[in-house]
Amino acid sequence: MFAMADAISRLGRVPVPSEPKTTYSASVTGGGTSINSIPNTVWTEFDLRSESVSELAALQQRFLQIVHAAVAAENDIRSTRNGAVTADILPIGDRPAGHTSESHELVQFAKAAISAKGFDTSFEASSTDANIPMSMGIPAIRIGSGGTGAREHSLDEWIDVEPAASLRGMEAGLATLLAVAGVV
Repeated sequence: MFAMADAISRLGRVPVPSEPKTTYSASVTGGGTSINSIPNTVWTEFDLRSESVSELAALQQRFLQIVHAAVAAENDIRSTRNGAVTADILPIGDRPAGHTSESHELVQFAKAAISAKGFDTSFEASSTDANIPMSMGIPAIRIGSGGTGAREHSLDEWIDVEPAASLRGMEAGLATLLAVAGVV
């Protein structure tokens, strides 16, 4: 538990660039069986993300160094008579980096459709199903639903799916698809 807490603390001090957007978190953790017993297993789920393939690779490398350093530090200060602390790193998902240029026709079709429905266009990175094709060099985007919301990925995340705005958002998405297909 101490090695894991050390790794979390060390990762929390790693600076990452705001451009390209790069983020990380230690979001789910657990282990142990009771307050008065040495935990035989502990775990944490870490999430590492970046718009940049090279920044993500650098962050992943730094993360691995941190975990190994935290384990080594724990084994240096505690008895290993009954076994050393070890870390098994098991990927549970992959959110690869990618980007579709704002000048690409897909983006321009979407921008026109979104504007035609009375919405402002904003370009931002996020974790969506578009990440996989973009990481493979296939142009992809995410188009909002038309509703408003805030606090994404938090327990107090919310979305207002007011019918008129939501319908306009869906129409913008459909118009984009039709434009890409050459129908409009």
